[in-house]
Amino acid sequence: MLANAFFAMVLCPVTQGPPLGAAMPGWVCVLDHGAVADGQTDCTEAFQTALDAMGRLGGGVVWMPAGRYMIRGHLTVPPEVTLRGVWETAGREADGGGSFLLAVEGAGSEEGPPFITLRSHATLKGLAVLYPEQRNENPPVPYPWCVRGIGDNASILDCTLFNPYSGVDFGTQPAGRHYIRGLYMQSLRRGLLIDKCFDVGRVYDVHIWPFWAISGPAREFTRQQGEGFIIGRTDWEYMANCFAIGCAVGFHLVAREDGGGNVLLTQSGSDVGPLAVQVDNVQDHSGISFCNSQIMATVKVAETNRGPVKFTACGFWPVGETGAQAILRGGCQATFEGCHFVGWDSDGSGAPCIDADCAGLTVTSCDFQKEGARQIVLGANVQSAIIAQNRLRGGRKIENGSSGDVQIGLNTVR
Repeated sequence: MLANAFFAMVLCPVTQGPPLGAAMPGWVCVLDHGAVADGQTDCTEAFQTALDAMGRLGGGVVWMPAGRYMIRGHLTVPPEVTLRGVWETAGREADGGGSFLLAVEGAGSEEGPPFITLRSHATLKGLAVLYPEQRNENPPVPYPWCVRGIGDNASILDCTLFNPYSGVDFGTQPAGRHYIRGLYMQSLRRGLLIDKCFDVGRVYDVHIWPFWAISGPAREFTRQQGEGFIIGRTDWEYMANCFAIGCAVGFHLVAREDGGGNVLLTQSGSDVGPLAVQVDNVQDHSGISFCNSQIMATVKVAETNRGPVKFTACGFWPVGETGAQAILRGGCQATFEGCHFVGWDSDGSGAPCIDADCAGLTVTSCDFQKEGARQIVLGANVQSAIIAQNRLRGGRKIENGSSGDVQIGLNTVR
């Protein structure tokens, strides 16, 4: 009898409740606390009551069945508590099925409490956030941050943020050892902020792209002012499969009050934006490294940066107005190894592919595919450079304005 009941539960899962096993201690459903999934009834109190109840028990899962839940205020997920929806992987259809939170508080201002605050060891999993009153305009309606982490070990798993003005803030407050995986969003102004991470953070499979407003004024606003990934102080940040498309700046490395970061990125990139990577500051001893990544269109390193900047096995190609694909300044050592460069100087200004006036430059085993165009220009501030074993199609067009130690050799020109 028990075996038959078990198989009946597996083959005929309950559609209006938690997954198999959710009836066990440690799970509670928001419907049992008065939430109504009609997209109109204010469910703020019902959700917060359920979350707080789990918090008082020392942690657990607050389950939200498929539907649309209007939250006219904001929510705090207590330590050790997971707010969980039905998705096992993030969805992208705003009118499709799933567990949706509708956010409306704070319209008109970036200031104010975030829509969701994650305390230490708190988690969001398998849910979506939609701003139903946001408009496809330039500028769009400002809102406070959608999600903020406060405390270590906060996690976001398999979630979609459809149209936040600013997406995820893991930086205004310390939020070390964070874990983000499977996050989709069309953030209009800012995507993911990381700062004050004093122990290793991990970010995987984050995709920032226009699926709510595929075209129109809001997308143009993002291309003019949007920042995908904003990374400040982080003592080791591991990032993989992270992507931003159509932002003014795809990856922005900044120095806030705690200094710059140490970031390792693989299989990541920025697409259809004028500035793929802007490096204002990274840690002097560690810096930033991109590996097996795609860069569209330009990397810019500011005078303020002294830490190393590295690109290994990366591809660079232009948008319509691209001049140089790397503009390097400051006291940094910049390294390009095994990269290929396509279509720079698309604006016709005569810009070189790499415009270097930083302390050090190493370019090895790279392929400069635009025939006849200037490949590398070294400025007076370059103290040391190695340019070797590259393919310089259409002839060598390297200009050396440095009085430093510059080694150029073993390059081919066909």
